[in-house]
Amino acid sequence: MEPRQSEKNNERQPEPQTRRPVIGITLGDYNGIGPEVILKALQHNRLQKICTPVIYGSMRVLNRYRNMLQQSGLSLKDWNLNGIQQVGQANPKFTNVITCWNDQGGNPGGDRQGQEVQPGKVTPEAGQAALACLQRATEDLKAGHLDAIVTAPINKNNIQTETFQFPGHTEYFAEAFGVKENLMFLVSDVLRVGVVTGHIPLGRIRSNITKEKVLQKLQLMYQSLRGDFGIRKPRIAVLGLNPHAGEEGLLGNEEQEILKPLIQELRNKGQLIYGPFASDGFFGTRAYRKYDAVLAMYHDQGLIPFKTIAFDEGVNFTAGMPVVRTSPDHGTAYDIAGKNLADETSMIQAIYVACDVSKYRKEMAEIELTSLNKKTPSGKISEQSA
Repeated sequence: MEPRQSEKNNERQPEPQTRRPVIGITLGDYNGIGPEVILKALQHNRLQKICTPVIYGSMRVLNRYRNMLQQSGLSLKDWNLNGIQQVGQANPKFTNVITCWNDQGGNPGGDRQGQEVQPGKVTPEAGQAALACLQRATEDLKAGHLDAIVTAPINKNNIQTETFQFPGHTEYFAEAFGVKENLMFLVSDVLRVGVVTGHIPLGRIRSNITKEKVLQKLQLMYQSLRGDFGIRKPRIAVLGLNPHAGEEGLLGNEEQEILKPLIQELRNKGQLIYGPFASDGFFGTRAYRKYDAVLAMYHDQGLIPFKTIAFDEGVNFTAGMPVVRTSPDHGTAYDIAGKNLADETSMIQAIYVACDVSKYRKEMAEIELTSLNKKTPSGKISEQSA
């Protein structure tokens, strides 16, 4: 299930008049490029053809960025934001905004000093605001008011509090929804990459590369490709841990002792799992084009080539969750914040993927429910449905 878009303007054709998914979009750090890419992605209400967007942020902050963007030459004067108090008030024809903190004070605590938008600056108030948006959206997601959530970039340092002590969004949502294991899954039209180890120090990677851990991530990837992206028989490539995939044990034995036996075990069960491949040659020869997804052993091994190949349109998707969460694959980019230089393509794609996955999951759930209803209590197909 690939994001469908025109080559020229990222717009899709209008879909049949069914209920559009309600997509929550969190503001992220308001001194980064989050507000800018959100406004650019949603300008002129073009995405309302496929979803009802609800921004969890601040009307004051968004209007401030809107004015800055207009002064830089971006035309937004004929487009209005629709302020609401609750997600149930969202109008499917507009871009809706829920203000998540005291707008007059400028931050959750209401202190007026130092709370003005300062593009490119790292401030504790922006971190507090990002957390307030995230928590409010998560509450609505838990309550079933949202079909999916798209998170704009946060600063992983200034958001830290007693209630947020996580390396990033992925770990936050895992705890919020009681999920022990999940998969950081970077997806685009041309490449999908997941990682065995995510936000952990480099020195702890080897101890986390075990048969159980790799198998767990492969299963999550396999299930997501089938259940979220509609690929019935996924082809997955596994990268080696060591340079040149260990060179037959000369440069490390993890491939010989862990990866090769596991891959063969899964191949014997009929799964199309291949490798382990040397990462440099694998990406250098564009071998990734032959596979539906790639499992890297650690964060930079997977994310550096992914962002090199698909930075503008890449999307961070958290697989293995009972809810749908996506994010642009870039960070706060303080150096270009407020300058009308940020590219909104990744945010647009994150919204598309959130819509696609939420719709596909709902369709599959309805098909499964229909199938169960056709069966008798004994589990046999009824005569009427035979």
